Amino acid sequence: MVTEKNIRGIGLIAFKMVKIMHLDEVDAEYIARKIKLGSIFIYPTDTIYGLGCNALNPESVNKIREIKERFDKPLSIIAMSKQWIADNFKASKSFIDKLPGPFTYIMEPKRPNLVCKEVATGNIGVRIPDHPFTKVVQKAKVPFVTTSVNVTGKKPYLDIRKIPRSITSKVDFIIDGGVLDNPPSTVIDLTGKLPKILR
Repeated sequence: MVTEKNIRGIGLIAFKMVKIMHLDEVDAEYIARKIKLGSIFIYPTDTIYGLGCNALNPESVNKIREIKERFDKPLSIIAMSKQWIADNFKASKSFIDKLPGPFTYIMEPKRPNLVCKEVATGNIGVRIPDHPFTKVVQKAKVPFVTTSVNVTGKKPYLDIRKIPRSITSKVDFIIDGGVLDNPPSTVIDLTGKLPKILR
């Protein structure tokens, strides 16, 4: 018989299946393999906690969209390197040289299929956060989704202990980087004749 106690227990089991690692305990090679295989992460950045996965994996990207209840807007990515950005996007070197940092650049790709269509179908938001976990992500050598940990329209989370189970139970890994205390990244549109700050 299904009871309230049973339901709570089921939720707890689901929560316990999530692997929580402190940033200092992360095995970079192991995490890189998991990224390639499509695992979904909550992870720290130089701004706020991010929700991410391999940006070439449609199934994983759709799971992130379901968590965020965001179905109509493109997602951003963490780039593999500044050189990868220069090779694949139309952007001024002066902006690329400002990375890593708390910026998201909206840029026009030079070719299609840099990410799966579930991430974006036109211009793409690109970041390289100035945070140690970024180097772990980059070891996977794939573009990596980066979006705030929240349901769209709600405030993002700065402390993993305050993230509701309705979100944490749907991810594979939580990387604990402590309590973050920074605003979200500055979003700059570089697709026009002049740069435009969107946020």
